[in-house]
Amino acid sequence: VDSINGAIAKLRTVPRISTVCEALESDIPNDGPAYVDKKDLFECDGLILGSPTHFGNMAAELKYFFDSTSNEWLNGALEGKPAGLFTSSQSQHGGQESTILTMALPLLHQGMLITGVPYSTKELSTTTSGGTPYGPSHVASNVIDEGLSHDEKVIAQTIGKRIAKIALKLRLDHP
Repeated sequence: VDSINGAIAKLRTVPRISTVCEALESDIPNDGPAYVDKKDLFECDGLILGSPTHFGNMAAELKYFFDSTSNEWLNGALEGKPAGLFTSSQSQHGGQESTILTMALPLLHQGMLITGVPYSTKELSTTTSGGTPYGPSHVASNVIDEGLSHDEKVIAQTIGKRIAKIALKLRLDHP
């Protein structure tokens, strides 16, 4: 949990999908963030969703989670809330933008307000590694990955600040 200008961020993940019906994930992950609970969708004021790129698409685990949110969709859990998207891939042309677009589809059906990174973020024009107007991205190749570049960090911070700012404004307008 992190707080910036009144916004509180909660990091969540989705459980792995097993190909064996009897294999289940424990209720609490061994490490990393807690698993998302569908009540998180009702409680959040905004959402920043990320996934690795798998052949130009979001990870199966994330799609599986959103495929199970019909009740939340029917009850407007995410309706009118801002959303941003990010991804990473192992290759420069691994389908980052199409991955972000595939993640946007269920959020649009949920009634979310999708926002990207504006070109006033000069790092979009200077990055040589990752980052798109659709959302932050990163190439983590098989060679030594030095982490996010300065430009990628700025692009990621921009989407975080945009979503927090919009969410706080909407919450003030509709308490």
